[in-house]
Amino acid sequence: MSTETISPRYADLDLWPTRDAVAAMLEGQLAAAAAVQAASDAIAAAADAAALRLRENGRLIYAGAGTSGRLAVLDGVELGPTYDWERTVYALAGGMGALLESVEGAEDDAAAGEAAIREAGATPADVVIGVAASGRTPFTLGAVRAAGAAGALTIGLASNAGSPLLAASDHPIALLTGPEVVAGSTRMKAGTAQKIALNTLSTAIMLRLGRIHAGLMVDMRLSNAKLQARAATIVARISGSDLPTAQAALAASAGSIKRAVLIALGIDERAIEKTEGNLREALRP
Repeated sequence: MSTETISPRYADLDLWPTRDAVAAMLEGQLAAAAAVQAASDAIAAAADAAALRLRENGRLIYAGAGTSGRLAVLDGVELGPTYDWERTVYALAGGMGALLESVEGAEDDAAAGEAAIREAGATPADVVIGVAASGRTPFTLGAVRAAGAAGALTIGLASNAGSPLLAASDHPIALLTGPEVVAGSTRMKAGTAQKIALNTLSTAIMLRLGRIHAGLMVDMRLSNAKLQARAATIVARISGSDLPTAQAALAASAGSIKRAVLIALGIDERAIEKTEGNLREALRP
């Protein structure tokens, strides 16, 4: 596996000046971003397919172990406040306690991955995203295979070409980051590539689901003063109204940015229901 390869370039890394070692590590981070760029078409195709499945009542199910699993959970958790997305399930090797403490051996249990998907009750309406740098992690592979058998759409992210996870996924996303500066430490380049790819994939899905309008987060939860102020600015920007009008519209809409935009423009806020939440469609004459 390329992610486990020992690079001769770093054989004396411990003897390097710290400045040179840090420069090499940062070079690796830039290479990770380039690896994701090369997978942009695959990410876009996966996002389009996922959005089609999720329009009604489908769920995003993230599956992974270790660093990959933690990054997957982080991506899913952030969709709640950012896009008001609540239909998220996690299949993490070792359970959610593994977010804080390593659960050794959990990643080797393929049956546990399969069981996690069965317990989640995966259906053809769901999208399962499996993440594993090696592309061979038994837990993640078991989860993705079980999800495919249940009819769910499967997306696999791995850093080794031709790996079983990519082969088992409807939409394989190869993030070919190669050898690590510290051999086998996939929390570095591979982890960075996973974080970028997951951010991009989930954001593209939310875009296609109509939760982003004109580059703005129009389904954001107004959970604190900062976000309430940001929401008023968003409403004012889209509607062309002044800030007091936008704030009043937000109050009248119980904090719904999309509905507040319509209220500020004198449009029946129920128009958003007829367009399945698509604000651009609701604003058309």
